[in-house]
Amino acid sequence: MKKIIIFILTIVTLFSVITNIKAKESIIRDNTIRFRILANSNSIYDQNIKIQVRNVIQNEILKLVKDCNNKEETRKVLINNKIHLEELTRKTLNELNYDKDFEINYGYNYFPKKKYNNNIYKEGKYESLVIKLGEGKGDNFWCILFPPLCLLESEDNSNTKYSFYLKDLYKKIVK
Repeated sequence: MKKIIIFILTIVTLFSVITNIKAKESIIRDNTIRFRILANSNSIYDQNIKIQVRNVIQNEILKLVKDCNNKEETRKVLINNKIHLEELTRKTLNELNYDKDFEINYGYNYFPKKKYNNNIYKEGKYESLVIKLGEGKGDNFWCILFPPLCLLESEDNSNTKYSFYLKDLYKKIVK
């Protein structure tokens, strides 16, 4: 009897997941703000510059949006602080003796298809803050600013525990 219940629960869960994939994709597209930094090239030097800019800007964004409760508040803070983020990027690049130009854009920017935390994000234009270093032809860093997934990851989460829903459900039923 337990096996039948487990089988039925598994089928119902899988059906629910499959039927909600399309809705989830549109929710992800419509309710997020992304962050992306495009490196000048894939040289070790340019990739290192990208990482150092990411560290500075991501930490600053964390401070700026930590009290934001929704996408609209996050958007407003990012737009109102765009000049501040440009100045901080310029200062960081100057300290690194980086002689290439950069651009910061807030708006709907193109993102290729990406896999992130076991989710697949379709290619397309997403609301985002994008920093392009030099030619912007190198590998990029990207994450989601709202909801603040990459900002949470940048904090120390060493005590975070992850579980798999079906596995936990199976253990409860079998006991």
